[in-house]
Amino acid sequence: MPDVVLPVLDEEAAIPGVLAGLPAGYTPIVVDNGSADGSGDVARTLGARVVEEPRRGFGAACWAGLLAATADVVCFMDCDGSLDGGDLPRVAGPVESGRADLVLGARHAARDAWPVHARLANRYLAHRIRHATGAPLTDLGPMRAARRDALLALGLADRRFGWPLEMVLKAGRAGWRIHEVDVSYAPRVGRSKVTGTVRGTLRAVRDMAAVLR
Repeated sequence: MPDVVLPVLDEEAAIPGVLAGLPAGYTPIVVDNGSADGSGDVARTLGARVVEEPRRGFGAACWAGLLAATADVVCFMDCDGSLDGGDLPRVAGPVESGRADLVLGARHAARDAWPVHARLANRYLAHRIRHATGAPLTDLGPMRAARRDALLALGLADRRFGWPLEMVLKAGRAGWRIHEVDVSYAPRVGRSKVTGTVRGTLRAVRDMAAVLR
């Protein structure tokens, strides 16, 4: 069964619901990226494996989780309550069965779940990905799955917000079969540190633009 890497930065309120929503057999690896609200302790109390990654950055947290994973298939999922863990088998299934090498969850969002500026940024990035890889993607997909050894072999180097984009671009260049499945997307718990603000979105786009270059 897959491991699920959950990068965390001050998500104390969302963690219980996220962990409770994971399907049976999916092992959570909570990567605490320097939380000040006790997120790591909350996850430990609920029985999750917690990895401490003091170096700030979304990619740094994901990389630490990937290194800590032991399952053949590894999933990645935001830990803010916006994604439904019940969708994980649909994302991981094509990888487990050998029908795909990388699967991304295309978000079908409630009206108030995804700010307009974040939707526009995601649409632009998806267009660039389609052009660069030929993969028919509509979303950068914060819920995704791939085989652990194959991900390690890609040589992912970005440790900031460019990590998700770098993964898809390098997978495309390596000839991976990249698929997309629909997943639900709801308003997150608490305020977003990235897409909840124009400034945060611009910071993420800046990191991803560097990867595109």
